[in-house]
Amino acid sequence: QVQLVESGGGLVQTGGSLRLSCAASGILFTIHHMAWYRQAPGKPRELVARISAGGDTTYVDSVKGRFTIFRDNVKNTVALQMTSVKPDDTAVYYCNAQFSGNYWGQGTQVTVSS
Repeated sequence: QVQLVESGGGLVQTGGSLRLSCAASGILFTIHHMAWYRQAPGKPRELVARISAGGDTTYVDSVKGRFTIFRDNVKNTVALQMTSVKPDDTAVYYCNAQFSGNYWGQGTQVTVSS
C-alpha cells in the first residue's frame, strides 16, 4: 500500500519560515519523481516544486528563490523548505509521487498571517 504522509504545516507570520516533510512508503522511492503541490480556497491545485529521481528541480515562478525542495533517498522523504513566506502562500500543501503511478498525500495546511 502506497502512503505519503505530510507533516510540518501550521501558522506562520509573513516573512517567516516553515519546513514541510513527506514520508513515503510502499513505493521504490529512488525511481519516483517527487513534488509539492498546493491548493488555495477557490483555486485549482498548482505545482509548487518538483524534484526528479535524478535530483533535477523545478519551481513555480512565485516561489523561486524562497522555497527549496530536497529529497533523502535513504529515509524516503521529500521536504519543502519555505522562507520569506507571504499570505499568498496560504494553502493546503500536498506531496506527490509519480512513476509507477500518481500518488498523493492527504495534505497539510499552511497559513501565513499578515
